[in-house]
Amino acid sequence: MKKFLAFALLGLAAVTASAEKADAAKQAVITYDTLETNEVTQVTILTGNVVVTKGTLILKSDRATIKETPEGDMFVTLTANGGKVATFRQKRDGGPDLWVEGQAQRIEYDERNDMMKLFSHAKIRQLEGQKPTNEIESEFISYDSRKEVFLARNDASGTNKPGQGQGTMVIAPRKPRAAPATPAPAPAPATTPPAGTQ
Repeated sequence: MKKFLAFALLGLAAVTASAEKADAAKQAVITYDTLETNEVTQVTILTGNVVVTKGTLILKSDRATIKETPEGDMFVTLTANGGKVATFRQKRDGGPDLWVEGQAQRIEYDERNDMMKLFSHAKIRQLEGQKPTNEIESEFISYDSRKEVFLARNDASGTNKPGQGQGTMVIAPRKPRAAPATPAPAPAPATTPPAGTQ
């Protein structure tokens, strides 16, 4: 069944932290099996075990197309071969071990606007260390790390279509709850010895 979440996830956005701001100043390091680049169009196509690393941001897929703007910003499209997924992972500001990670059949990363768009079987999770704190599943999810906003739709086109199904959102408790106090056992009732036993 296809899944969707048809509104901006304000509750999730309110508690999220933005992507690590220091990543914007870092160089991109890219590994791959094969490369084809066109200096005129500023388009590079990479295939086979593609990994793009920019600070704490790591993008992985079977294939990536990278378009560089005249200002030097990257627009990266990651696609996965059948049965696989493209992935991303990035540290978030606001704590020493906060992360966001996602996966989908296609991911578009817009460096200029700090925007991730995930298409088809999309999933995004926020983590504290290894512990997931929030999770969204849908056919389309956009993640604006600058504005701290998630948006999900029920179709991979980025729109809602009637009858396409529902999405799933999981929110972990913010604080562990104390176990309820166990009531002390009631005192045993006093017994009166039977008459004539004294």
